[in-house]
Amino acid sequence: MSVEMKRSILQLSRLERIMDVVFALVIWRMFTFLPTQKVDGSEWSSVTEMLISEWQVFVFVFLALVIVIIYWLQNNSLLGNLKKTDGVHTAISIFQLLFVLLFLYSIGSGVRIGSGMDSRAFESVTAMMVGVMSLLSWHYAMHRGHLLDPELSAEDAALIRQKNLAEPITAAITIPFAFVGPVVWELSWFLYPFIKYVFSQVKKS
Repeated sequence: MSVEMKRSILQLSRLERIMDVVFALVIWRMFTFLPTQKVDGSEWSSVTEMLISEWQVFVFVFLALVIVIIYWLQNNSLLGNLKKTDGVHTAISIFQLLFVLLFLYSIGSGVRIGSGMDSRAFESVTAMMVGVMSLLSWHYAMHRGHLLDPELSAEDAALIRQKNLAEPITAAITIPFAFVGPVVWELSWFLYPFIKYVFSQVKKS
């Protein structure tokens, strides 16, 4: 094995590690956005009252958490089908992490200043861009065949790309709903299982 090949394989391992760390930190940070009872108990008299009063925040954070976990699983799947990486692929992946952090920022903004139309749209756009960058990195890897696992055929690579279209498409669909209202926008995210099912059926056909 050449020195360059060893370096590329090591770079893929380091890329996987940094992506895992960033996703883990984002997941942990989201839990800190949840409302908590103050020490003196002046805000809510019980946990039940807190849950009823702040249910939208809990739903808001829960949805964001699900989105991050879905993208983390997607990244594990895509990176697991590579044998190595290069500078361009790594750069695209780092830009994806930038949008993951911007997504976290949008969640924090929504919790601190309230879930307005702009914050909801910002969240949808950043979530969409996480998926777009993921697909872009995979598209690049497909056209640089030496990056893919040698056991992965061109047809399988194309099917993987198609399978992962559901995430950014769902996020894109939620953007107009952000201007309708918070409940409608939150419900629009639940289109994801249906869209994922549609793409899985197309894949099978």
